[in-house]
Amino acid sequence: MSCAALWCGGDVMATLGRVESQIERLEGFRVAFVTLEGRNLRGDRIGIPGYSGRFENRAPGRMTVERWKKGRFHQVYPGFTVEVLLGDGARARGNTRLGTVRNSYFLKRVNRT
Repeated sequence: MSCAALWCGGDVMATLGRVESQIERLEGFRVAFVTLEGRNLRGDRIGIPGYSGRFENRAPGRMTVERWKKGRFHQVYPGFTVEVLLGDGARARGNTRLGTVRNSYFLKRVNRT
């Protein structure tokens, strides 16, 4: 197996879809890796460093989407673009606080029942 499938430079490599799931589990919101034109990248792309274990806690709710992208996402995934998704699947704006993003998932669940 190649380095990209298992380990590279001490990092566990994963598929893009798995990384999106790891971010959702820790941060409490869904994300989509996208092209510069805004199209979703395929989830089966391999050789992406995993997100699990990089941060002990989720980012604070008062942090904005733009600060999360710059301070966490781009720190681990330079050269990639990401969209943070609200509970209804819409893209969150950069000035939206992460607490608001997370609450949108709760509100979606409440409205379904």
